Amino acid sequence: MLYHFSEEEEIEIFHPRKHSSFPERLPMVWAIDKERSALYFFPRDCPRIAYWATSNTTQQDRQFYFHTTTAKKVIAIEGSWLETIQNTRLYRYSFESEHFTTMDEGAGYFVSYETQIPVNVEPVGSLLQALTQEGVELRIMPSLTPLSEELLQTSLHFSMIRMRNRKK
Repeated sequence: MLYHFSEEEEIEIFHPRKHSSFPERLPMVWAIDKERSALYFFPRDCPRIAYWATSNTTQQDRQFYFHTTTAKKVIAIEGSWLETIQNTRLYRYSFESEHFTTMDEGAGYFVSYETQIPVNVEPVGSLLQALTQEGVELRIMPSLTPLSEELLQTSLHFSMIRMRNRKK
């Protein structure tokens, strides 16, 4: 299964749409795999940074960034978004994976160039509880900017989402 998360509860059909980050590509329907779905347990516009170790991560980076946690993923948000996260209703749409192709294996992005009908939709419930159930450590920071700059110098795998909405 692949997933799409939305604050809209009653989407019956997903039509391919252009994506501003990929203007040269055809319109697409986007989905994410289970392993990275926790990156989307947030309001759509919430800026966030997720990072985790891979087989390419140095022991030094593992020690520095994960020595105080048992979590496999850390997701950082800005504190100004906490109330919005607590009050957001999010829905998980499920799709059969055979209708999608891999766009970015590292990011867990899958796309379809055809209209898709979800096989299921269900509320995520408490987003903070959903993150906890996935074993994610949530960091609440005044600003994401220092972390975003620091992670570029590491061997960690990271994802920076909706950073245009962060505090400068």
